[in-house]
Amino acid sequence: MQSVASIFIVDDEENLHGVYKALFELRGHKVIGCAFDGDEAVQTFLQLNPKPDIIIMDHRMPRMDGISATKMIHEISRKSKIVFISADETVREAALEAGADMFQVKPVRASALFEIITKLTKAG
Repeated sequence: MQSVASIFIVDDEENLHGVYKALFELRGHKVIGCAFDGDEAVQTFLQLNPKPDIIIMDHRMPRMDGISATKMIHEISRKSKIVFISADETVREAALEAGADMFQVKPVRASALFEIITKLTKAG
């Protein structure tokens, strides 16, 4: 039996929010929040109670990038697992050093996302 995860989506591409939400809900996961840049992500994360199980984090966003947002979110709480997804593979090491639990290069296959969520919720 698969674990249900609560998920917080952080990406500046509005169309990806809808795609992620539809995919995750197909598997029974619940999207509990969305943000369109790193600053909004940190502010929203502060208000989420309980904290999400998984955060889907983009890198290049206005106002604050994903690496900075990852660091700030980890200063608030380390409960959430962060899946860093970026088209820029050169930021992999920086993302992992900032606290990301996984790194994937865009575009990500739906099956890969499901595997990651299952793995992280089991590791939980």
